[in-house]
Amino acid sequence: MTLEADQIVMWVAAVMWPFARIGAMFLAAPIFGADTVNARVRLGLALLLAIMVAMQRPELPDVEPFSLAGALVTLHQVMIGLVMGFILQLVFSAVTQAGEVVALSMGLGFASIMDPAQGVQVPVVSTIFVIFSTLIFLALNGHLVLIELLLASFATMPVAPSGLDAEAFRSLAMFGTTMFAGAVLVALPAVASLLLVNLSMGVITRASPQLNIFAVGFPMMILMGFMLLLLILPGLPERLGELMLEAFTLVQVILGF
Repeated sequence: MTLEADQIVMWVAAVMWPFARIGAMFLAAPIFGADTVNARVRLGLALLLAIMVAMQRPELPDVEPFSLAGALVTLHQVMIGLVMGFILQLVFSAVTQAGEVVALSMGLGFASIMDPAQGVQVPVVSTIFVIFSTLIFLALNGHLVLIELLLASFATMPVAPSGLDAEAFRSLAMFGTTMFAGAVLVALPAVASLLLVNLSMGVITRASPQLNIFAVGFPMMILMGFMLLLLILPGLPERLGELMLEAFTLVQVILGF
């Protein structure tokens, strides 16, 4: 058995281009791209999936992998993977934003800890929301659905010198408004209830100026905030499921399913 240089180059390209798309998706996607996930594990899983895609003999462009045109193809694959992961990341960002709004309303905006998923300082309430959202995402097999869409994308959007068009990026930008609306809907019950508590504290202070509102109001806001969290957390799976459904639908539209 003799191997020619062209055959070796094409074998490398058959793994390299899928690896670029898969690795970029793992870098930007929630859970897979978290700082708590070892980089070697992430790279090993991406390489394993890329080899599985290469074994299916996907359609490859007639382009030299290590040329300028090959670099452009690689850039398109990285962009596709980043967009896929970023869309799912927006769902968790919406939940984090909702937690920040609730924390500011109940007076816990100053209580911040390090978010293990994103590596930034976020309020404690946001961390609670992110932990619950991660467990719900895993319970609904969202990670498996994402990998399935990723592998199926090589059939609907094969490796080619062209990639995402302007309409795809426009849909991604418009999806940001959907995520802001989802964050508002998650936080709205608690924020509206805490607003009524603030109004009640104002009326009490007006009726009894001798009452120290700082000594009574802050503990009352925090206590009411925790009670409201107990009431809104059971509805988080339904709201998160709707956001995930919209995110996966957008991924399918962009990939041409």
